[in-house]
Amino acid sequence: MSKKPIDRDALPYRPCVGVMLLNDRGQVFVAKRCDSKDAWQMPQGGIDEGEGVHEAALRELKEEIGTDKAEILGETAEKLRYDLPDHLLGKVWKGRWRGQEQVWLAARFTGVDSDIDLATEHPEFDAWKWVDADDLPGLIVPFKRPVYESVLAEFASIIAALRRG
Repeated sequence: MSKKPIDRDALPYRPCVGVMLLNDRGQVFVAKRCDSKDAWQMPQGGIDEGEGVHEAALRELKEEIGTDKAEILGETAEKLRYDLPDHLLGKVWKGRWRGQEQVWLAARFTGVDSDIDLATEHPEFDAWKWVDADDLPGLIVPFKRPVYESVLAEFASIIAALRRG
């Protein structure tokens, strides 16, 4: 008996927030997922019921990288979406979502590197680094890359201002 195919169009997008965390040199924080040998991403996660975007962003930072020492500098004008590739559809998030609809925030890291601690209660990452914005898209899994390119374009002036000091 064959499995019934998943109807992608019948599934909603998961409401989500993403954080482009920037250091004082305008470099972007990325972390490598524990469940993949080379999937890097910026912190992101679901928005809980009744939670504001900024509140969700700071909570996600604390949950994923052990610190919420960040100052929000900007927010994307529109929500950005990506669809899961076919091989992940029905497997991730208990099959409830077709992808994510994200509000992205730019934030300046106000702590020191030693504040970052990936050994959280539920670790998602096993490595992290600061990268130049130009290098970011090449680190990202292909199905998320267009969203990351849009985020970079929208926050280009914030990145440039931090680079200038």
